[in-house]
Amino acid sequence: MASAEPILPIVVDTLALALVTSSDAPILLLDGSLRVVAASASFARAFQIEPASIKGAPIFALGAGEWDVPQLRSLLNATLSGAADIEAYEMDLTRPKGAPRRLVITAHQLDYADEGDVRLLLAVSDVTDARLAERLKDDLLREKAMLFQELQHRVANSLQIIASVLMQSARRIPSAVTRGHLYDAHSRVMSVAALQHQLAASSLGEVELRAYFIELCASIAASMIADPEILTLTVEADEGVATADVSVGLGLVATELVINALKHGFPGGRGGRIVVGYRSRGNDWTLTVTDDGVGMPTGALPAKAGLGTSIVQALAKQLGAEVNVTDAKPGTSVSIGHSTEPTLVRDLKLASAA
Repeated sequence: MASAEPILPIVVDTLALALVTSSDAPILLLDGSLRVVAASASFARAFQIEPASIKGAPIFALGAGEWDVPQLRSLLNATLSGAADIEAYEMDLTRPKGAPRRLVITAHQLDYADEGDVRLLLAVSDVTDARLAERLKDDLLREKAMLFQELQHRVANSLQIIASVLMQSARRIPSAVTRGHLYDAHSRVMSVAALQHQLAASSLGEVELRAYFIELCASIAASMIADPEILTLTVEADEGVATADVSVGLGLVATELVINALKHGFPGGRGGRIVVGYRSRGNDWTLTVTDDGVGMPTGALPAKAGLGTSIVQALAKQLGAEVNVTDAKPGTSVSIGHSTEPTLVRDLKLASAA
């Protein structure tokens, strides 16, 4: 039985040799001096080394000496001492002929009964093409993002040109009714133009609503408020964000409600204040437009109404939101709220809070 113990290293060596020689992947079996005990045929082919020159040679002398990399030498010596294993060490292999190759090295010490008889199993993966593909993909994604951003800028600029044409046409038309419709159309176009500007500034495809509403209201005020000292339009919003689709709906709703407040809340050059508010919590949000004008009937929006009201109703339905009109004392407050809570639960919470 005593003679069986030395057989174990021989068995392990035999198995390791069989594994290396039969492998389709580039593999080396190294001894304690980091000399090649065996190499797979694929290793010689992959790195264009004469097979007869590999066995018995130090790994750092293979080829034209391109494997003599200081970091690799340190890692292999640490693996020999048992201080570390090489799991995925990346290195560039620079050969006298041909382009550099990007390699991933994995090395493990084999478990021998005789500690003096050490073997390292070293596997090599050539990831040059994969890394190149990753870089190309990253470059394409960056180029796509730049082109998309440029598209957003161009769309925004085109919309601003259309809005400018509408404004010029409105100033030349004698009919007050037609002029009012053109002013409304101008504000609606500018609502989408402001959104395009915000999308162009965003790298995540989401719109920062506070900045969006501020730009939107500034545009509406410039075209529809004659004296900003008498009538003001301000924004009170949190730091909520929304997708482009939701932002379009919110911007158009805000535009229609502000237009409605300007038309009906401040007759005869009356002064006052309009506030666009936005509050969010998770997926729940509330958009409000409040004025301190002459007021209007409270309750739900009327079933039969003008274009602006119809747009608000349609957009609220699309956003899965509810519209409510309340008396602001003075003035009117119109809110559009989206909630993920069931209506019964929300009503109970409101009742308990009251």
